[in-house]
Amino acid sequence: MLFPPRFAPIVFAFLMSIYMVTLMTFVITWANTGLMDGFFGRWWRAFYIAWPVAFCLILLGAPRLQRLAAVLIKRPR
Repeated sequence: MLFPPRFAPIVFAFLMSIYMVTLMTFVITWANTGLMDGFFGRWWRAFYIAWPVAFCLILLGAPRLQRLAAVLIKRPR
């Protein structure tokens, strides 16, 4: 174990934000500009702008969304 359990929300937010922002900025940059010269520079700029926002949103929103999902899920009888 690398991190104590108390850091689980932060580790989750970090990993989820890296995963989502990497894929989303890649796809959106590709859709908007194509795979032309300078693509990876444009993608990197989008990534480093979006990642801190995504990290904070996941860190703050994940617990609330998990509770909402639990309310919305029908429990077996």
